[in-house]
Amino acid sequence: MGESEGDTGNLTQLEFLALNSEFNIADGHARQSLTPGQSKIIDDLPLLFAEGEKRLVEELEHEAHHAFFSALGQHSYPSAPGRVLSCYSSSVAMEILSRALSETVASVALVHPTFDNIADLLRGNGLELVPLAEGPLHGDDLDAGLLASVGCVFVTTPNNPTGLVVSRERLTRLAAQCAAHGVVLALDTSFRGFDTRAHYDHYEVLNASGARWVVIEDTGKLWPTLDLKVGMLVHSENLGLPVEKIYSDILLGVSPLILAMVRRFSEDAAAGGLEDLHRFIAANRAMVRAELTGLPGVTFPDPDSRASVERIGIEDLTGTQVWAQLRKHNVYALPCRPFHWADPSQGDHTLRLALARSTDPLTQSVRALRHVLSQR
Repeated sequence: MGESEGDTGNLTQLEFLALNSEFNIADGHARQSLTPGQSKIIDDLPLLFAEGEKRLVEELEHEAHHAFFSALGQHSYPSAPGRVLSCYSSSVAMEILSRALSETVASVALVHPTFDNIADLLRGNGLELVPLAEGPLHGDDLDAGLLASVGCVFVTTPNNPTGLVVSRERLTRLAAQCAAHGVVLALDTSFRGFDTRAHYDHYEVLNASGARWVVIEDTGKLWPTLDLKVGMLVHSENLGLPVEKIYSDILLGVSPLILAMVRRFSEDAAAGGLEDLHRFIAANRAMVRAELTGLPGVTFPDPDSRASVERIGIEDLTGTQVWAQLRKHNVYALPCRPFHWADPSQGDHTLRLALARSTDPLTQSVRALRHVLSQR
């Protein structure tokens, strides 16, 4: 199989290759420079460490959760003990959920495309997957036959890589359908912070629906904290899955230092940092589009996306071919084949760029991409 069609590895393996490059525009983690307000938090790390030593972890965790959810408009999140499980990362939360689902569920309807480790973790725990295309998901009610055939509907919103957001009205209908069919509704909202359209109170909608639900939250995409982060597994009281038991099989809890950091970064976000982040990402997206607009066969498939990633459509080259050419310039992006976990060929002619980068290296990376595309 030729290089343009062959498997290059899963997305995380491709991201790992990029970690030591100055021109890493592959992974969606935040790698831009700290703002002045965020730098002050880092200057206070000795104080936060001392606070983590002295205070009850339960108190720090409660404060971190409250600050994080409040900053993103999630005022109805469950505050009862055990309803928000703090994890090392959203992938750990996903593994816990996958193992819990496998206890009682045989198949999952999973949004397509989305980040491939979601599919890999579900499959790795023995679950059968049914692709759920974004068009039907954001359109009419889901087919009753589909809901009768699966035990869980799993949706990423805003989606990675497309940036599509499930609206409040759509989530209300989706949760009602899942409740009526006894199907677990699972959401991954790791990119919620970038898009105000996703800041309506999801937990208010979910709690009112009567559905069994799980939400995976993440701080790692928002702030450049060198991957010091918290993933959260939030679940309904009536979920009926052993998430707390499986959580205890995997970890005891997260560092109180990181919880204190999350609280401070969330407070900074609520005090204007989030608006600054939105302007920064929008400016980087505008730069990418300005640099590449006019190249023959180049398109922007997600014109309304506000997520910290941008897909580039390339008519006469595959994303894998472009990825290979960029590596010669020490630039690393992501070919989109693996996002299309059920049919990789659907992602053949797209490439994903990360926008949460300092502007100068991102600009140099995009100009290298323009050079590669100009040589066709």
